[in-house]
Amino acid sequence: MNRITRVLLVEDEEDAREILGFYLDTIFDEVEVASNGQEGFDKFLEYSKQNKYFDVIVTDIKMPDKDGLTMLEEITEINEEQKFIIVSAFKDEEYLFRSINLNVISYFVKPLVVENIMQILKKVKNSIIEAKPANIVIDEKPIKINETYTYDKVKKLLYDHKEIVGLSKKETLLLDAMILRKGSINSNEILKKEVWNDINTSDATLRTVIKRVKDKISKNDFIVSKKGLGYIIE
Repeated sequence: MNRITRVLLVEDEEDAREILGFYLDTIFDEVEVASNGQEGFDKFLEYSKQNKYFDVIVTDIKMPDKDGLTMLEEITEINEEQKFIIVSAFKDEEYLFRSINLNVISYFVKPLVVENIMQILKKVKNSIIEAKPANIVIDEKPIKINETYTYDKVKKLLYDHKEIVGLSKKETLLLDAMILRKGSINSNEILKKEVWNDINTSDATLRTVIKRVKDKISKNDFIVSKKGLGYIIE
């Protein structure tokens, strides 16, 4: 089985999106495209829910709805190993400073030079193939959360030892999203998007669902609140 390489392109300018999309498609096996930061973040979440990931995310910086670096920062909260390539005509020091702690492996400067793009993309693909084995197997075994609770990712069921914990649809969506990112902080925005598909859902509504879940796992509560940041299953 050959190693399938997958890339996400996030670019609001149509011409640049078509140029980059074309060249990405000649090198990578699968290319997904988004036209702004929010759409790019949504596609990342959509793939994450399917246990599918992008080898690299290529993104512009200044875009409507959500700028590229904000999107990168939010994605890094979920997957700190995610690799990025930044595309921009801007040399703003603030943007460069914000990208220091992100896993940015290269930059494309506009106007785009085809020879530079192809050279960098080929190197990126080679490094991806060398870094990961061809036969990647997704572990579908139940996750042991603590001494009391286990979560079945396939059936989406929470067990108290051998007994199923009764969860509503919203409670299950919340728990599933947090289990997927076990060990990472889930911001309110991420959880609202996962549970209601609407980041404008009120914080009070989110807290209500979290409290209901915590009440049901009070025997050995595993959801930890990080003040000002969000929630985590450690």
